[in-house]
Amino acid sequence: MIKNEYDYIIVGSGSAGSIVANRLSKDPNNRVLVLEAGGWDNYFWLKIPIGYYRAIFDDRFARQFKTEPSEGSGGRSIIWPRGKVLGGSSSINGLNFIRGQKEDFDDWEKLGAKGWDYRSVLPSFRRLENYKGGQDQYHGNLGEMIVSDLKNDNPACQAWIEAAKEFGLPQNSDFNGETTYGVGSYQFSTSGRMRYSSATAFLKPAMKRSNLKVKINALASKVLFKGSNAIGVEWIENNEIKKSYSSKEVILSGGSLQSPQLLQLSGVGPAELLKKYKIPVIHDSPEVGKNLQDHYQVRGIVKLKNNNGSINNQSRNPIKLAEWGLRWLLYGSGPLTCGAGQIGGAACSKHSKNGRPDLQFNVMPLSVDKPGEPLHNYPGFTSSVWQCHPESRGTLKIKSINPKEQAEIRPEYLSKKLDQEVIVEGIKMIRDIFNQPSFKKLWDEEILPGTNVKTDEEILSWAKNNGGTVFHAVGTCRMGGDNNSVVNEKLQVRGVENLRVIDASVMPQVTSANTNAPSLMIGEKGASFLTES
Repeated sequence: MIKNEYDYIIVGSGSAGSIVANRLSKDPNNRVLVLEAGGWDNYFWLKIPIGYYRAIFDDRFARQFKTEPSEGSGGRSIIWPRGKVLGGSSSINGLNFIRGQKEDFDDWEKLGAKGWDYRSVLPSFRRLENYKGGQDQYHGNLGEMIVSDLKNDNPACQAWIEAAKEFGLPQNSDFNGETTYGVGSYQFSTSGRMRYSSATAFLKPAMKRSNLKVKINALASKVLFKGSNAIGVEWIENNEIKKSYSSKEVILSGGSLQSPQLLQLSGVGPAELLKKYKIPVIHDSPEVGKNLQDHYQVRGIVKLKNNNGSINNQSRNPIKLAEWGLRWLLYGSGPLTCGAGQIGGAACSKHSKNGRPDLQFNVMPLSVDKPGEPLHNYPGFTSSVWQCHPESRGTLKIKSINPKEQAEIRPEYLSKKLDQEVIVEGIKMIRDIFNQPSFKKLWDEEILPGTNVKTDEEILSWAKNNGGTVFHAVGTCRMGGDNNSVVNEKLQVRGVENLRVIDASVMPQVTSANTNAPSLMIGEKGASFLTES
């Protein structure tokens, strides 16, 4: 046995990586190493659902990537936080647990990802899940990831649901069931009062096994190759370069920004780009870093008349804060158990096809400029919307050979006409729901977009200048059946041996809703290729 040799080396302990580590280490004969660039997840606010607001823009737990300014974002650079802590982005996300539409996965197969249609991926979703609502044809209750229905009793949220029904949308009691169409309360990756990250569910239980080793504060800098065979990983720890070797496979689970960056730094990527930085070309793979997708979100905010359920002013009341704390501690309910969107749903614009929703809502009884900043000093209420299936595609490419320097990120938001038209209609729909009888009586002033924003042209301009990411970057290591795809349907990197990518970067197309649940599924299904072979 070679010193520092393992059977498998996994780069990244996020949504997918933690599952892969768990499944591989179940076999006591497998020696598994996990490299995590961040530290331990023992910070109090990483455990409480509402702590998302504190953690997501905290440099201790998230790397703050910046996109290049673009016309589609009004010439602005957008901050893209990505988890840098045990559990990756599943430790800092908004906790909404939505798989997406059945058609999302059927589309993947049509795009060349054989065996990734909805019927084929549903068993993986069910296998990883412990749904507190019970087992049925859509849900499992024997997995490690706890999924719970949100206990929502906020009066303003309930009024919004009634208004959406008056608008014409049906009630939906399970967005992971038959359809995402309609409105209602979301499911969260929580267990009572606590966040359930991928690290909590999968990695920490597995760390009790002697054959699994986790290295924190270990930034992967290069995949090591012998010819075209991946044989290990080089990483940086305490400013020292270290190496470990793999006898079987290297698995990249660094996410949609760092997995393609690591491939490029390692010599797998567009040859012209690699030669620019004098990186030896292991395999010319022009699509590494292409196909970048994200949901572009815009927010509508209204000022409620007398609080009426907004937590903005309530959060400044010490008595109310104490009440929240007691509700959280004693009953596992109340505002402290909420994440990025308590309620919401999906709707069809005039551009939707075959009754398939193309707009997703995220609704919260609060308002803020961005997470991590103080809530507004008025009783605000927010309804956000994004286009489910954007046509715009961006790129990611390295800017140097330094692994600590972020890559160049160009999301190309709203570069396609359809994306512009759908987001404009989404903003109009927000307004229409706000103006239904059940909700109109609660508010007296539109804050965003503002009454001065009226025409389609004005709405589009406002969206470009005020929208932002929902933290759903995917697609930069596209899976497909063609030779140009970065990985094949078993997630093996084309052109090399013993190297896979198992994370959200392999999605051929972004799912319609939040991306954590499908990333977990990719980890579950990806691990099966290794354990069942």
